[in-house]
Amino acid sequence: MSNDPSGFREVSTTRGNLFADLPDAGPEEIFETLFRNESLRIERIVSDGQASPPDFWYEQAEDEWVLLVRGEAVLEFDEEPMIELHPGDWVALPAGRRHRVARTGARTVWLAIHTQARVA
Repeated sequence: MSNDPSGFREVSTTRGNLFADLPDAGPEEIFETLFRNESLRIERIVSDGQASPPDFWYEQAEDEWVLLVRGEAVLEFDEEPMIELHPGDWVALPAGRRHRVARTGARTVWLAIHTQARVA
């Protein structure tokens, strides 16, 4: 890596395909980090019929933006109606927003982007 006077940081390029090497179905969702730096994490999530345990809620310290790329899913929220997701649907989840996966279809692929929550 090198820095030029403009502040641009040169880094090596990486690439991939979101649908390449999809893992076989198993009992758990599979989370794979595709990119990460100090303030951002991008991950591929592969679901195959999984749901969050009945009493489990995600309540993350990060903001999350999630896109359903393939398959189908239903997200459940604490004190809000459930939402059904189809390919192309996305949801922005602020840090601390309680949510869970109520249902996923076969071979469901998500793209999730996590960022540090802004401090007010």
